Amino acid sequence: MTKIRLTALFLLIIGALTGYFVYSSEISQDSGFKFKLGLDLNGGTHLTYRADTSDINPIEVPEAMTALRDTIERRINIFGVSEPVVQVEKGGVFSGEENDNRLIVELPGVTDVSEAIRQIGQTPTLEFRLEDQTSTSSLNFLSLQATTTEEIIEQIKNQYEATGLTGAQLERSRLVFDQTSGQPTIALDFNKEGREMFADLTRENIGTVMGIFLDGVLISDPVIRSEIPNGQAIITGVFTPEEARTLVRNLNLGALPVPIELIETQTIGPSLGAETLEKGVEALVIGFAVIFVFLVALYRVKGLVASVALAIYLIIMLALFKLIPVTLTSSGLAGFILSIGMAVDANILIFERIKEEFKNGNGKYDSVKEGTAKAWTSIRDGNITSIISAVVLYWLSGTSVVQGFALVFGIGVLVSMFTAVVVTKIVLLSLTNKTNKK
Repeated sequence: MTKIRLTALFLLIIGALTGYFVYSSEISQDSGFKFKLGLDLNGGTHLTYRADTSDINPIEVPEAMTALRDTIERRINIFGVSEPVVQVEKGGVFSGEENDNRLIVELPGVTDVSEAIRQIGQTPTLEFRLEDQTSTSSLNFLSLQATTTEEIIEQIKNQYEATGLTGAQLERSRLVFDQTSGQPTIALDFNKEGREMFADLTRENIGTVMGIFLDGVLISDPVIRSEIPNGQAIITGVFTPEEARTLVRNLNLGALPVPIELIETQTIGPSLGAETLEKGVEALVIGFAVIFVFLVALYRVKGLVASVALAIYLIIMLALFKLIPVTLTSSGLAGFILSIGMAVDANILIFERIKEEFKNGNGKYDSVKEGTAKAWTSIRDGNITSIISAVVLYWLSGTSVVQGFALVFGIGVLVSMFTAVVVTKIVLLSLTNKTNKK
């Protein structure tokens, strides 16, 4: 019995420490484990685009959609948006359209929809600019740290003069590896017009830094060592092979490798999102309180134990939301609240089985042990059907709203099985003894 009671005490301590982690990480300003809230709880803009992949080989569609996502994600990051979400979404089985590929763009805190749409749809620019030798200004990185990202990017760009050589004169780009260092580099081949312009620029500006800008961001700044008459340039930098491969792909395919059509726009104000969150938390607290009163009134000590297990369930779920992390939406919050009912259902099955064993003349210890074992089959089967439903909803829905509900509900069902079968059983056993005396 000592071992069981120590195990119960250990579970309660772990639950308390996990609860402290959830609380402290949320109130701390420097915490990296705060809850991630979706647009419907935090406010912002949600854009849904349909991609036209009819002219693309089906085998190449995933790569084209990845390039589309990467290009738009790079452009959004220039906005300075906090934790934007750009994801490719495949239409569900019942969407009614074959090869329905969609791009979901979520911009927390952005309420100017027209500006967001304009920025997303614009053509990217690849520019070759020369360092301004006459400029008396210089970059002061200590001061730059106090400015916004957009201002830093603009200040860097202002140190270079436009040359007229852009991505419009680019014929293709290639990924090559330096024979000496083995580092990945990007080779650029210009067309006839670009070769002439590049030859003139390199001949007349030997010793000058040439800045290569992609979407206004400096990605490489080589020094011109000699004239390059063949129209071939090399972009070097601290690239990983995957980063270099992605850049080559985006340069070759352009900003939008497939045409896109805006089919849905949603804007949620921060006040409305805060109200939705407040109502959801209020529903969670009230629901837990009603369940607590019901369990204690009906099952007394066992009900109190079930309420403790339910509190541990809530703590584990909140910790998982932070650690995975899960982006909480109103639909996900609904799935979370619904899964509490599943956790209570498992405890009720256990208690009724314990009651039957006790009526059959077994002692309290044996009743808890046998009742939990016999209730397991019903709990297992019921929860498996719920998990199957969650999986089907997640994979076949094709919409992020339903997927958010299914994900949280599925996680909740798994955690509820643990708290009901393990935590409730061990705590109940720790309150009895093998001699079946009070």
